[in-house]
Amino acid sequence: MTQHPQGTTAADRRFPNNRFARGINPWQFTWHLTAMVFTCFAPFCFSWQGLTAFLVLYWVTASLGVCLGFHRLLSHRSFQTSKPTLWFFALLGCLSGQGSVIQWVATHRKHHRHSDRDEDPHSPRHGKLWSHMLWLMPYHSFSDVERLKRKWTPDLMKDPVLRAMDKCFVLFHIAAGIALYCLGYVIGGPAIAWSMLIWGFFVRMVFVYHVTFFVNSASHLWGYRNYDTDDDSRNLWWVGLLAWGEGWHNNHHAYQRLARAGHKWWEIDLTYAFILGLEKVGLVWKVVKETPHTAKTLTLFAAKRAL
Repeated sequence: MTQHPQGTTAADRRFPNNRFARGINPWQFTWHLTAMVFTCFAPFCFSWQGLTAFLVLYWVTASLGVCLGFHRLLSHRSFQTSKPTLWFFALLGCLSGQGSVIQWVATHRKHHRHSDRDEDPHSPRHGKLWSHMLWLMPYHSFSDVERLKRKWTPDLMKDPVLRAMDKCFVLFHIAAGIALYCLGYVIGGPAIAWSMLIWGFFVRMVFVYHVTFFVNSASHLWGYRNYDTDDDSRNLWWVGLLAWGEGWHNNHHAYQRLARAGHKWWEIDLTYAFILGLEKVGLVWKVVKETPHTAKTLTLFAAKRAL
């Protein structure tokens, strides 16, 4: 039987028994299957150029795109910046392969509001594999997705550029794949072209997928807690390193608007370091930095989450 945290209501307890009653999302399934199939060719297409493309784009799409852009900027408004800078980091996040920008943010905000309750889109309480990636697979209609966006991201829906990105994110992937292949062809012909495409696009995308998925699954299962939040969030060191700071997940759930996820000296947060660099050169401002370590603040936080 599922245990519900104190303060939950009937509205929080709507997790469906048959998660695939409306079938599997064919686009999600095909996209992930295609990425996995091409990734299987990686050992036969290795090159140093391909590995370099993998490492550079792993940082650009995961740290700058997802962690900084989708998560800390758009989901939580942990700092402020100009519209062009916001659009730039949103574009990098779109290149991660994790879906449309507005839907990503809407799902994440819903996760925080219902963390580890039945309305949570990806809680390990509903199954470890479910929280890791199966939650992406059930079919949702266009109207379902639009309702999700309108409820959780009315601020982003007002931005015409973000709405355009939300609709055209697949085109960005096609363009990125073509660009990688062409760059590789110029560098070293067809062999390097395929290596750049396989390693810089497919291997990198699958790797970033699972690093991000581990934040949803592993960081709600294993690790230690700095804060007594009313969910199962944990700080997990290896996810913290692989996910550019996002694995200090209990810290983040306690203080969601903080730009930094690492609160102890050993909790390395490279995404936050880059945010500080952007602040120094004037590209971002009003960075939320303070961590209130008081029992009163923690009590107020728990009371708000119970509402």
